[in-house]
Amino acid sequence: MAPVEASGGSRKRKRTAAYEDGTYILRSLVKDVPLSADGEASDIRITCVEHWDGNLYIGTSAAEILHFVSLPPDPTELTTKPSFILASRLQPTYTQPSSSSQALNGIQQILLLPLANKACILCNGTLTFYSLPELSPAFGTTKLPSCCWVGGVDLNAGNADSGGEIVMVSTKNRIKLVKVGDGPRLIKNIEHPGCLSSMRRNAFACVADAHSYALLDVEQQRKIPLFPISSLDEGTAGVSGGQVEAISRIGPNISRSASSGRAVSYEGSSDDRSHGRSTSLGTFVSGLGRRQPSPRPRSSERSNLETPEPFARAGSPLQASSPERTNQRESSPETRAIPPHKPLPPAPQDDTAQQALDQIPKPATVSLKPHILSPTPTEFLLTTGTAPSEPGVGIFVNLDGDVVRGTLEFSRYPEALVVDGQAFGAEAPVGGTEDVQKGYVLAIVGSDGLAGPRKRIEIQRWDVDAGAGGSGREWLDLPHQTPREDGDDEQLGRPSFDVGIRTTATAGDIPLPEIGDKLRLVHLRLPSSRPIRELRSLEETSDSRTKGSLERVSKEMELFEAEESGEEPLPRDWQTARDREEASFARRLSGIRSHTVLWCGDSIWWVVKNPLISKLDAALSLAESSVPLDRRKVVEVIHSVRSKEAGTELEFLSLSYIRQKASLLLFADALTALESKAVISEPEKRATEDILIEGSVDPRVVLTMLSPLREEVLEGRQGIWIHGGLIQVAERPLAVQLTFNELEADNVNRNGNFLSLLKRYLMAWRRKKGFGSIADEKVVFQSVDAALIHVLLQLDSHSPRGPGRPASVRAELNSVVDHGLESFDRAVELLERYRRLYILSRLYQSRKMASKVLSTWRRILDGEPDDGGEFVDGENEVRKYLVKIRDASLVEEFGTWLAKRNPKLGVRVFADDGSRVKFEPAQVVRLLRRESPDAIKEYLEHLVFGKNNVQYANDLIAYYLDTVLSVLETSDTARSTLAQSYESYRALRPPKPTYHQFITDNAIGEEWWHNRLRLLQLLGGSHGVGFTYDAPAILGRLEPFQQELVPEMIILDGRQARHERALHLLTHGLGDYDTAINYCLLGGSSIFHPTSGPIPAEAIPSHEEQAQLFDYLLFEFLGIEDISDRVERTGELLDRFGAWYDVDHVLSLIPDSWSVELVSGFLVSAFRRLVREKSEAMIAKALSGAENLKVSADFIGKCERVGPKVEAVE
Repeated sequence: MAPVEASGGSRKRKRTAAYEDGTYILRSLVKDVPLSADGEASDIRITCVEHWDGNLYIGTSAAEILHFVSLPPDPTELTTKPSFILASRLQPTYTQPSSSSQALNGIQQILLLPLANKACILCNGTLTFYSLPELSPAFGTTKLPSCCWVGGVDLNAGNADSGGEIVMVSTKNRIKLVKVGDGPRLIKNIEHPGCLSSMRRNAFACVADAHSYALLDVEQQRKIPLFPISSLDEGTAGVSGGQVEAISRIGPNISRSASSGRAVSYEGSSDDRSHGRSTSLGTFVSGLGRRQPSPRPRSSERSNLETPEPFARAGSPLQASSPERTNQRESSPETRAIPPHKPLPPAPQDDTAQQALDQIPKPATVSLKPHILSPTPTEFLLTTGTAPSEPGVGIFVNLDGDVVRGTLEFSRYPEALVVDGQAFGAEAPVGGTEDVQKGYVLAIVGSDGLAGPRKRIEIQRWDVDAGAGGSGREWLDLPHQTPREDGDDEQLGRPSFDVGIRTTATAGDIPLPEIGDKLRLVHLRLPSSRPIRELRSLEETSDSRTKGSLERVSKEMELFEAEESGEEPLPRDWQTARDREEASFARRLSGIRSHTVLWCGDSIWWVVKNPLISKLDAALSLAESSVPLDRRKVVEVIHSVRSKEAGTELEFLSLSYIRQKASLLLFADALTALESKAVISEPEKRATEDILIEGSVDPRVVLTMLSPLREEVLEGRQGIWIHGGLIQVAERPLAVQLTFNELEADNVNRNGNFLSLLKRYLMAWRRKKGFGSIADEKVVFQSVDAALIHVLLQLDSHSPRGPGRPASVRAELNSVVDHGLESFDRAVELLERYRRLYILSRLYQSRKMASKVLSTWRRILDGEPDDGGEFVDGENEVRKYLVKIRDASLVEEFGTWLAKRNPKLGVRVFADDGSRVKFEPAQVVRLLRRESPDAIKEYLEHLVFGKNNVQYANDLIAYYLDTVLSVLETSDTARSTLAQSYESYRALRPPKPTYHQFITDNAIGEEWWHNRLRLLQLLGGSHGVGFTYDAPAILGRLEPFQQELVPEMIILDGRQARHERALHLLTHGLGDYDTAINYCLLGGSSIFHPTSGPIPAEAIPSHEEQAQLFDYLLFEFLGIEDISDRVERTGELLDRFGAWYDVDHVLSLIPDSWSVELVSGFLVSAFRRLVREKSEAMIAKALSGAENLKVSADFIGKCERVGPKVEAVE
């Protein structure tokens, strides 16, 4: 393709001929046409070409028609196309010209009439008729000599069969309307001589003679002269464009209606159907030098020029003007007829100016070939110019004769012209597409190149105005061909060739195998893969010594893949069958239709609308040919297809293919740049990422292009299949060897490096899971997930240790692992390789593999390296997880393991009420005794103190005794500590806390001390009166340490009712007087433990028992060594608890040396108590006497009421 010229001085686009990225392309129809029957004549040329229903008709300058018949291609071959064979060589009859000066042009026209099943052949001025398709003579020897043109078939008639088709036959003097059906029948004659071309829509025909164009109403016999073909033609000086003229009619066999039989009057007849003009065509044509917008006359101009009312609809007959408008036309000087009796104006007297004009040399008149096309049902396209080597102009005229649209500018006056697109000659698929709906005009024009004059096809849009977009020009060069007259090698299109182009009657099917080659799916061969198919090919080519082993290996591979996938093994010829399916699919998409043919020399081509895939792929190939890649051009191609909506399957696949190829080109270029240490800007990387995501190419193809991630690609059973046009692009970067460091080193910012681009790309693909349109979904997403994990691990290797922060790479890694990772085995391998054990445990959690989770956590806690450092507070995480799972064996195994590491935390696994696995306490105790002895105490404490389960209190007491006694046996420090605590407590002056409170507040951080406190709590009766233990056995164990374990001995003595000894130890051994008083009140129970709540009544001894205990305590208080303490303690005891003492007994115990004042309080209270008791006794006695008298009186009264009763004595 030649450079594209865009209006407005835009940049010209350099295009290489090898890349067909233009709107149209050429495809050979026939080559080496045998123009000469004997092969000797070399001056024969092709004059016209027509195609209908697989039949090709070629007219030559030797007055012959070559009839070629199409043979269908081999359906099994993708690249073959229909072939044409010569069926016949027809020499139509013609009348020899009367003058030898008249040239013989051979076959001038081939007009096919499919509805009439006839063909009109114009040969050397003689029109003959033939039957289709074999071109056998029709209508006998009927022929029409002196014919200039045949055509004018109604383009709006459609395919309705009306018994024939009406054609316009032009002779020297008139135009004949002939209906061709069962025979040619003259309909009417139109007096318009010298017609060389015509085109008709309904009743309106646009015709051209050698000088100008005109618009005819063939029914009403009206004519509107339009404008000259050449503005330099002196023969058109008298043409007044836009003036409606009547045509004299002579027509045999014409049945005239009342309207058609009226005389035509230009003197103001009320039913005149004259055409007004909105502008002067002569002035319009004279100003043509560039393309311009459609003229829009002002309302005043339209009124003065008498423009008629517009048509009610396109193609409707002219409407009669109203009387008012008729009167206006009569008064208009431009259209008013001159009466015959009015004298002409006098000739000018001074002809000096005229003489001066006559002396100016006038240019030679050049004849231009008229061109008439009809791109729409209501418009005609006409050409005008000045000379063949000068620019030409295309003008659009509607059925009113008005100029519409803008003009078309041709670089040179066209030699031939066709239109394509929209409703004209376009084979649009169902629903139509935007590209098919575009209108184009194709013109054969001459040009001057470096190799000399040449001819090319100039292509431009006709359905847009200048500046509206899409108005740029394209050039289509013609192929190389040997010249017709000499032996020099020249390029086709030189002036020595006759080049022609036309629209055929029916479209032809043109195979474009390159479309199928691009779109069909082919197997992408990876360097590391060795498919079974390859083994089979080796088996076929190898000798007998290796065939057996190869066959065995092939079968083993098949069986292994089938067992691994759980599917049936593939048949041996599966790939051959797949290739056949793809070939059939490609063949179905590789066909295109076209109405336009081009001929030059002895060859004919189809002019084909370049398919979208071919055009855009050529643009990408052009960008790819640049070194380095023209990235801007690739991005432009992507932008051009983003707004396109696919209307057909081919367009859908084409757009998908283009996006995929563009994305791979940019990605491959980026890899090449990385390898060469070139700088890739952030906008370029972002554009590559966006287009890569938009392209939706199989991500495995992208991964194969990266050497560090190539190992993550899974081919599946049938391998990777991609569009054939992508194979070369995908395989090119396989030689690029990049490391992760190189992929990361291109940017200091981690969010901007190439690995981040890959991460976002793979993330975008991962979001497509579940889409039914993805082929080989399972292996695709396995590869995606494996590569994504690999990339994230590499990126996260630079992150600091610890849990991931929101929006960090580590958080993304956790999210990927937690939400359905497809490539599980590969992920495990990668996580082990990168030593990311905690992430591995999360992966196991996502699969509910509790055993693997706990085993991995145990590895971390046991010291194996975990480079992420996310397993913070790991032991507690293990405990929480064990509470949630339902596997009793795992809870038992890892619960005991955790209890061994952290007894307190491990015991909570078995003690948690919310745990999903419940164990009996006895079972846990046995388990802990066997596996985690250090944790047994924690569990027993939970049972006894937490659950108040006294069943295990004796076990806990035994454990406490073991630990405390073992320490005392081996540690002098522990014994001295206890002795020191006694001394320190005794040294305290009252008021002072109890000894239990003292040692609790001053506890040391030793385990045995804590155990002793718990032991005192249990021995002291913290679990109620129902709790019993073997006091003698315990006492027997404590005997060796009775000096160190005084509180324990006190409790045990109280349990054995040895109250005197217990109170003696409390008073003299500890000096804990408050506890001694409590001992008397409580009977020796529930001491040395924190009391909570009321004490049961049955646990409290009787008053007599308390009194006895207080007697023992008084005796011990009287034995205190320190006299002051003795007096103070004894006095306080008697004052507070004197009610429990007998005065005589106390007085007998108190030394005589004591002053009465020391026990005055006791004595006063005692005397008061005695007086109170005496008074209470007297009152009770009096009350008893009164009650006795009352009862006696009541008895006497009842006896009196009853009276005596006599009983007989037997």
